[in-house]
Amino acid sequence: MIIDVHAHYLPGAYRPKLAAKSAASTAASSVLGERKALAVMTDEPGMIEQRIDMMDEAGVERQILSAAGIAPYAAESRVAVEAAHVLNDAYRELTASHPGRFSSFVSLPLPHIDAALEEMRRGLDELGMVGVTMNCSVFNRSTAEEEFEPLYEEMNERGTTLFFHPAQNGICSPFINDYGFTGAAGASLEDTALVLHLIKRNIPARYPDIKIIVPHLGGMIPMQLARLDGQANTPDLLSPPSVTARSLYYDTVGWGSRAALRCACEAFGADRLVPGSDFPVLLSAESYRRTFEYIKESRLPAEEIEKILHRNALALFDFDPSPRSVAP
Repeated sequence: MIIDVHAHYLPGAYRPKLAAKSAASTAASSVLGERKALAVMTDEPGMIEQRIDMMDEAGVERQILSAAGIAPYAAESRVAVEAAHVLNDAYRELTASHPGRFSSFVSLPLPHIDAALEEMRRGLDELGMVGVTMNCSVFNRSTAEEEFEPLYEEMNERGTTLFFHPAQNGICSPFINDYGFTGAAGASLEDTALVLHLIKRNIPARYPDIKIIVPHLGGMIPMQLARLDGQANTPDLLSPPSVTARSLYYDTVGWGSRAALRCACEAFGADRLVPGSDFPVLLSAESYRRTFEYIKESRLPAEEIEKILHRNALALFDFDPSPRSVAP
């Protein structure tokens, strides 16, 4: 039973809200591009069925959906709240119409904390969503910053899962964006920076009941643990950087790099890795089935592959372990 924790869905009803939000409209046009924005809008006739066919072929029982970098963030609270309602209601409609095949994370109307808390409670309590999603930054402010702490307090009290996703801003660096690497390298650098910010702010230690998922194998973090422990000038840390990093979860989106997967597995442990696809982004490079097959071909021990593909996400979300009949 594969549970894909990193899959995107952009319902048609949400697209007019994007046009009303300058930040999201800019992200949709300049970062994801019109082609990719349309690719994740998958509620057109036949598209959900096509998605489910790919899931069956890949042996994926369930996708947990989020809106990628096109989150309902807006400077004006009313605009952000309306966009979040449309998005989350559409997710609820899809998950209810295909029980057991789709779940979703709550998208929050940031940076408006009170409204985000209200929407979080609505999503988790009324809409039946299985966790919360936030971008690594909101209007170029890290979501590890102090102003977002009421959200962490609420999530910690609930023991919920929090899935982060890059905002596709290339860590606001001309060294990345001016050279055309906003997606190819910038996304992984956002993941890296987010983990560093969580470490520096002691978020995992202070809110230990939040189950945090970082995408893309954690970016550069698997290769930096020893250096961070030895060189990070952070006397205020509650635990060494490597200990904090190993308390998080990381999805397996690695563009087929078996070396990167093995590195992350050795750095964090097999029990901290969960399946992810970045659907439909990787479809431009490989089939959906191939996204998970590379894990089987990684030369990791069979018991570690079993944990990564079939056990960890199931335990993380406490889903019913009885799978449907899907392709092997």
